[in-house]
Amino acid sequence: MEFEENTGLLLKAIAFSAEKHRNQRRKNTEKSPYINHPIDVANLLWTVGSVRDIAVLLASVLHDTIEDTGTQPSEISELFGDEVLSLVQEVTDDKSLPKQERKRLQVENAPHKSFGAKLIKLADKCCNVRDVVVSPPQDWSLERRREYLLWTERVVAGLRGTNPSLEQYYDENLSHGKALLGLN
Repeated sequence: MEFEENTGLLLKAIAFSAEKHRNQRRKNTEKSPYINHPIDVANLLWTVGSVRDIAVLLASVLHDTIEDTGTQPSEISELFGDEVLSLVQEVTDDKSLPKQERKRLQVENAPHKSFGAKLIKLADKCCNVRDVVVSPPQDWSLERRREYLLWTERVVAGLRGTNPSLEQYYDENLSHGKALLGLN
């Protein structure tokens, strides 16, 4: 019964996130539907990280809804519970702050996040690094891509010790990206 309930909740979260992100596209050359990203984060947690915590998986699918859509925290709480809301809020940037400040805070706050939020943040960075290397935003210069990779290293340094498999996946993608972008 629990498996069925969890599967139903995960499908509900995917549908909710898809609706919230329905008009958004990734910045990559293909302009792929934005929903691909949160699904990718959840899939990476499941397949590479062997994460089976339903709250973490739900929050991973929902992780950008408050930050990037008009989603209210109360919506997530009502549909998915306070634990999921707490995780989503932990990985949500305050968009009222300047970009450089948000980036600084990600580095500074990474070591202090809950275990579940660290998992989501780590999987998110894994996906973003891979995307910036293989399918970057079309308006990003080589220098911006390099800076992004180096910044993620600082964020992930504060997440180390969370999930060896995800960390190895990140390290492999970062190493590949650095080689391709001339950072080695």
